[in-house]
Order: sequence, then structure tokens, then C-alpha cells
Amino acid sequence: MNAHRTLVTAGRVLAQLRSDHRTIGLMLVVPCVLVGLLAWIFDGTPVFDGLGASLLGVFPFVVMFIVTSVATLRERTSGTLERLLTTPMGKGDFMFGYALAFGVMAVLQAVIATAFAVYVCDLDVAGPLWQLVAVAVLDALLGTALGLLASGFARTEFQAVQFMPAFVLPQFLLCGLIVARDRLPDVLHWVSDVLPLSYAVDAMKSVTASASPGADVAGDAAVIALWVLVALVLGSLTLRRRTA
Repeated sequence: MNAHRTLVTAGRVLAQLRSDHRTIGLMLVVPCVLVGLLAWIFDGTPVFDGLGASLLGVFPFVVMFIVTSVATLRERTSGTLERLLTTPMGKGDFMFGYALAFGVMAVLQAVIATAFAVYVCDLDVAGPLWQLVAVAVLDALLGTALGLLASGFARTEFQAVQFMPAFVLPQFLLCGLIVARDRLPDVLHWVSDVLPLSYAVDAMKSVTASASPGADVAGDAAVIALWVLVALVLGSLTLRRRTA
């Protein structure tokens, strides 16, 4: 992998995104709308304070998964990826360049969504606000990395979207949002310990519940970061030049 080629790829993706207003709206506006809708539904109850922070991690994860899986597949079906890989650019340069570009968008997304949740929807956060933003960024990067990985197994954009139930819904059901993980059957609890979204939700809960979450958040963040790295490496190994 070459740093210069990775940066060039990231710059190209950001230039494309700048002219794609719908995708920008999906990444930056939709999480705020969903958080706002949740706050409105549970207005006057403590439910939003309990769920709001966790969903600040889940919503960006889902949105970035959809966007990156479809965008990467489009590069392959249009022949752009095949042309790029005839140059000195490698698959790792492509994958990590994409991750870097969407990482920039993830930072913007996390800052906007967190600010909206805290200052507009009055989400109560006991811990440092920057940690909430940092975990939200990691969650968005996780969605990006898994979206890039999933795109390698799809042949059409529709198939890429169909992978969402396989990659996202099991994690959503087992991450502790619906039922606390310690109340799950033993086998499902073990599975939830492996899935990265569980650590994203745990980290968000730690930030909102404790004024000094410290080591708990750091441990969860390390697991998420490891998943991001592994997904990107696997994605670069399974990436195909074109759709058969």
C-alpha cells in the first residue's frame, strides 16, 4: 500500500461526493432526522436519554454501510475499478483511500449528529462530549469498512443493499438495544461478544452514564478499531476488479 496513492484515491472520492448532494444529505441529515424523530416520540420521558446515545452509534453505522457498499460496487460495475487497477494503484490503496474519504465524512456526520442530539434534542450526557463524538466516528468507520467488505460479494447495487440484513440486523438485535446482553441466552450472549456493534453500544452507554468512563470506552473503542482494520484488510483481499 502506498500513502500517496491512498490520498489520491481519497481526494477523488471526496470530489465525487461533493457533487452528489443526495448522498451527502443521506450521510449528514438522515441521522439527525432519525434522532430527532426518536426524541419527539419519547418527549417527556427518560427513554430518549437511555436510547439516544446508543442510536447515535447505530444510525451512522447503518447509513455508512449502505452508502459505501453501493458506491464501491458502482466503481466496479462501471469499469472504473478495473481501469484504476491497471495503474500502479493496488487494492489496498483503493480500500484505505475509500475508508479515509468516508472517514472525513464520518467526522462531519458525528459532529453534526451529536450536536443536534445534545443541543437540539437535549440528550443528557454525563461523560465528556468529545468521547461521544469519537465513538460515533468509529461507529461510522465500522459501517464504512463492513460496507466495503460486503461490496466484494455483491454483483449488483440491489444485492449490495440486500446484504444489510445479513451484516446489520443480527448485530442490531444482539447489541443490547432491545434486550440487555447479560439477559440473552448463553449462545446469543457469546455471539454478541464477537459482534462489533455490541461494543459501539456499550461505549455509548458508558459515556452517557458515567462522568469518567475512561477505560471502559477505551477498551470498546479498541475492539471497534480492530474490526475496522480487519474488515478493510479482508475487503482488499476479496475485492474483484469487475463484476462477472
